[in-house]
Amino acid sequence: MIGPFTIDTVFPGFEAMGRDFGASEAALQQVTSVYLLSFAVMSIFHGPISDTVGRKPVMLTGLGIYVLATIGCALSPSLPVLLAFRALQGASAGAATIVSRAVIRDLYSGPEAHRLMSQVMMIFSIAPAIAPVAGGLLLAWGPWPIIFWAIAGYGVFIAVLTATGLPETLPPEDRHPLRVGPILSGLLEVGRHPGFARLALATTFLFAGQFVYIVSAPIIVVDLFGKGEQDFWILFVPLIGGLVIGAWLSGRLAGRVETALLVDRAVALALVAATLNVALMMLLPRLPYAVLGPGLIALAVSIAFPVLQLSMLDLFPHHRGAAASLASFASLIFNALLAGAISPLVTGSLLVLAVSSAIFAMIGTTFWWWHRRLQSPARHA
Repeated sequence: MIGPFTIDTVFPGFEAMGRDFGASEAALQQVTSVYLLSFAVMSIFHGPISDTVGRKPVMLTGLGIYVLATIGCALSPSLPVLLAFRALQGASAGAATIVSRAVIRDLYSGPEAHRLMSQVMMIFSIAPAIAPVAGGLLLAWGPWPIIFWAIAGYGVFIAVLTATGLPETLPPEDRHPLRVGPILSGLLEVGRHPGFARLALATTFLFAGQFVYIVSAPIIVVDLFGKGEQDFWILFVPLIGGLVIGAWLSGRLAGRVETALLVDRAVALALVAATLNVALMMLLPRLPYAVLGPGLIALAVSIAFPVLQLSMLDLFPHHRGAAASLASFASLIFNALLAGAISPLVTGSLLVLAVSSAIFAMIGTTFWWWHRRLQSPARHA
């Protein structure tokens, strides 16, 4: 939950930050994009390093740096300083978030791994719903730095739980030498695999179909909906409700429905939901209709997400850390682009936003169907 908490809790404080720093709305979007970009760049290394030294040391080191960076955010006297500490936040937060996926696959396989990944997706999905609401409540107790102090406390709490409750899941005999060569060779092996590339791009664009609403939340809620800093729940409750229900369904169907068929149905639902969203914004561009389509897209995405993640990890049983890193890298780079560049361009109206979401869903579906078409002959052979 650290990733969503770090992104979304600060949204209600954007207006106060803008007043204190004399920053524009577009400049404040960089508070999100800088975090996502540094998260993406460092995500390449967290997984491969965990393949060499073990999962737990990487997670704990990352959490320690994350807490210090978050305290730096709280004490920042200017926007450039805040952005620097946000970059350090992003560089360290991925250690726990990314490596935890490899931990799941270390311990479980098949339907058990699918069910656990779905449960993690449910927990992960709750965070963006809680985060902006919590941020708004915290602002009633003090100025915007109080949000970062609260997140730092959460980081300490998670670090203690990880240190005391999580076992080391990668035994020494399964680790690779701690040298640059093996780390880079593992990354190259994963990155040049065509099946992995197709799955990573399918995941990236399908997820972007709903994530564009999350990173654009300050503009959507305040400018397009005309609401205030306490009203982010209007957007996030339907979005996160869809994610939680979809993840629950995915876990319930694990072992009952063939995984590829489950993704087929999920991406078809995503396309139907995206099309419905565009139609509603053409005819009824207002609440509550403006949140129905995004909620359905989120539901479809979260059904497919656990299967797509495990499919990428299963391609590389000896380089799961590297696979988890590169699987995250593609999505994170595009998410940073969404927050910093695309979001300001597509939030001029609810219709333009809906069309953009539909385009992302179509691209993701195309990559998945391409992958399915190439995999089917191999299976028959």
